[in-house]
Amino acid sequence: MSEALDDTKLYFTAPLRWDSQDWLFFGGTLVAIGASHEFDSRVRTHFATPNDALLNGRDRNSVRDALPAVALIFGTGLYASFIDDSEGYKETWRLLEAGVFSTVTGEVLSLAGGRERPDATSSPNQWRQGGDSFPSVHTSAAFAIGTVFAESGSDEYRWIRRIIGYGVAAGTGYIRVKENVHWLSDTVAGSALGIATARFVLNRENEKDAQLQSLQFQPTKDGWQFAYSVRTH
Repeated sequence: MSEALDDTKLYFTAPLRWDSQDWLFFGGTLVAIGASHEFDSRVRTHFATPNDALLNGRDRNSVRDALPAVALIFGTGLYASFIDDSEGYKETWRLLEAGVFSTVTGEVLSLAGGRERPDATSSPNQWRQGGDSFPSVHTSAAFAIGTVFAESGSDEYRWIRRIIGYGVAAGTGYIRVKENVHWLSDTVAGSALGIATARFVLNRENEKDAQLQSLQFQPTKDGWQFAYSVRTH
């Protein structure tokens, strides 16, 4: 429980500790969002008009679109339980943590932005109108969970993991735009948020692993003593 609280505190205060690479990623994200915003209306027209999905105001497949990402968490947990694998349990926790962090952050940002969804307006510039379009929470959670899944586990199966993890993430973003419930720029922002969250979770796990190991050099009468210790959880 204490580790979860520490992770939560560090996650939501992470911008205070960003380095130049983090700020470069943030700047690149803003550029990508701005560029995709220029295509919001055209992409909406391309997908919505042929399917008669203009201004119907309904997100009928919200639960269905979340299931692939949720399945990654439950599937990993069930497999870990089946083979009684401690590393699998840890990975399941990382997937859940990434999903929760990205979902909470996405919900807060969407409420703050108040952007109307493309099924409620034909204008992509309706901000602070009580909507919850930006960013796409489904996409952010899918990219957070999918990225952690893709970059965890053994390198032997890395290509399979990446196909599944990034496939679920990209597919979720695509279907949210295709079904006219999000603008293109919503999904670009959501994917960036998800990737950033996954990076935090994976880096945090690496830090924890590093803390379990220590190297010590101690002076002795005849020279130096070298000690290597490993602590278990």
